[in-house]
Amino acid sequence: MPYRTYPSYRDRLRQDMYFLTRNGRLSEHLVDKIILQLNRVYPQILTNKEAEKFRNPKALLHIRLSDLISHLQKKGDKHCQEFYRALQINAEQLYNDLPSRKILKTSASTGIDTDKENYFLTDRDPMFFLACFSVAAGLALFMYCWNPGTEGRVL
Repeated sequence: MPYRTYPSYRDRLRQDMYFLTRNGRLSEHLVDKIILQLNRVYPQILTNKEAEKFRNPKALLHIRLSDLISHLQKKGDKHCQEFYRALQINAEQLYNDLPSRKILKTSASTGIDTDKENYFLTDRDPMFFLACFSVAAGLALFMYCWNPGTEGRVL
């Protein structure tokens, strides 16, 4: 099976940015919770000063969220991954509806081509099973009846 490479969290965040910043997707309360989680649980991701900047109620939510996502993308893949973790914890349904999640689910969640796998599982019909079982039972009966150490044995 060929090795698959998945997009980085930074690439996924770039892909999901429009979806996340559309009006009504994330409430102000939810954005604040994500920012606080990134700041308190992972202070290396967002410093206190950065958290205050992205929680500024004077700026529009859309602008603050866009700035936060851009900031995380500049910092690197680990920072973007932690954003996704915070989003999953605080808004699991929204996390599951992300475009990048849907692509990952459909492309190869298990790495198995289900059409081929289905073919391999149903390749043998019941007659094949009966033929194999009959051969095994016949060999067992033959070995039992014609064993040289058991003279005069009859079924």
